Amino acid sequence: MINFILNDELISAECAPEETVLDFIRYQKHLKGTKIGCREGDCGACTVMVGTKKSGKMEYSTATSCLMPMGNVTNKHIVTIEGISQKSQELSLVQSCMADNNGSQCGFCTPGFIMSLTCFAISKEEKSLLNAVKSMDGNICRCTGYKSIERAANQLSASLSMNYNSKKNAIYSLNVVPSYFSSIFQRLEELSQKAITDHVDINLPTIGGGTDLYVHERHELLETKANFKGLDNSTFEIMQENDFILLDGGTTVSQFLNNSIIRSIFPDLDKHIKLVSSTPIRNMATLAGNFINASPIGDMTIFFIALQAEILLENAGENWMPLSELYLGYKSLRKDKNELLLSIRFRKPSASSFFNFEKVSKRTHLDIASVTSACILTFENNKIVQAVLSMGGVGPIPMFLRNTSSFINGFVLPLGDEQYKVLNDVLQDEIKPISDIRGSEKYKRLLAFQLIKAHFIEIQKKYAQH
Repeated sequence: MINFILNDELISAECAPEETVLDFIRYQKHLKGTKIGCREGDCGACTVMVGTKKSGKMEYSTATSCLMPMGNVTNKHIVTIEGISQKSQELSLVQSCMADNNGSQCGFCTPGFIMSLTCFAISKEEKSLLNAVKSMDGNICRCTGYKSIERAANQLSASLSMNYNSKKNAIYSLNVVPSYFSSIFQRLEELSQKAITDHVDINLPTIGGGTDLYVHERHELLETKANFKGLDNSTFEIMQENDFILLDGGTTVSQFLNNSIIRSIFPDLDKHIKLVSSTPIRNMATLAGNFINASPIGDMTIFFIALQAEILLENAGENWMPLSELYLGYKSLRKDKNELLLSIRFRKPSASSFFNFEKVSKRTHLDIASVTSACILTFENNKIVQAVLSMGGVGPIPMFLRNTSSFINGFVLPLGDEQYKVLNDVLQDEIKPISDIRGSEKYKRLLAFQLIKAHFIEIQKKYAQH
């Protein structure tokens, strides 16, 4: 029995926890406003809002319901397009802005856009056009009606910025969401008190966000029993312990992005994480899931290898393993099949260390990299005394470029042509890209060198400003 609130209705669902939220709300609850599009989290037509109790209040985020298992909705508030209007014939503020600006063409994508904008409207984000547009980075309009949707976002942000701070309970008085939202926290509190603690079977696989599994194995998962990370009500927070930053394996990319400790370490984090999937996917995808997926171009894997991150596996006691040593070969890991990745840690970079992340793909959001790379350089008296380079898409595993990193030590930026030439020789000898759908071997070799140059250019700017 899975207990949660769907719009304004308390649900006790007898369904497989492996079933997707999209299929449940469409085929069991017959709420057809949430659309079935790509079933890969790419188009955003199935976007819903997910409300979670945190620090005595409700926090909402967007999620692609086609990739979200029912096992992860326990004690949460799931909101569909049908749940944001107070009356059946009355449009919400977001819907009105879309209608006023002809933001809907064929209409198939419209519910997803509206859910993303509604989540933005009730968030703590500054009510600017930039943030409104950013909230829709996981939504695609195949009619290419983006300018009308942007005008709707502009009208919405203008209305919110004028009224949000001057009106008490503005989200209700402006008809952003219905008044029943005000009772959700208390209702979930009562639901939590009645909840039965779920049994975790160590012999079963554990699903975190499911953002990759439900793309490739949706049908197989319906026949598989699993544990769900979303059922874990742990209060573990990202924390600093001595020189180390500690993270739970279930930390989502969005939690990493929005954490104050992390943001103080990485001032350009918005710029970097913008290149990683989209807002709804980042809200669901866990760091451990990205690592364990073992993709040679896992964005966050490359990010953390450059930080020389270590991981703690379930059966390892207190023995931390360097993340770069987890990978034995293509999709092959140094761990037991169902063994959990419990924790992640990395040493906080010093004041003389500078980090950069680069990714080349065919589009900014929701794309897999041709080549991705991260770099951290530590300086002493203008000289690089330690370099750590990681790269994805240039071998069968996410790579720590050990030889190239060592070779860079002792360099002073900017490098001359001859230094770049010798550095490229070392790099090309270390990487082993292959030709595939994302580019030829020759193209990836060229990209690898260009990304290293990009690291040096960006870090040199930061070092000069330091």
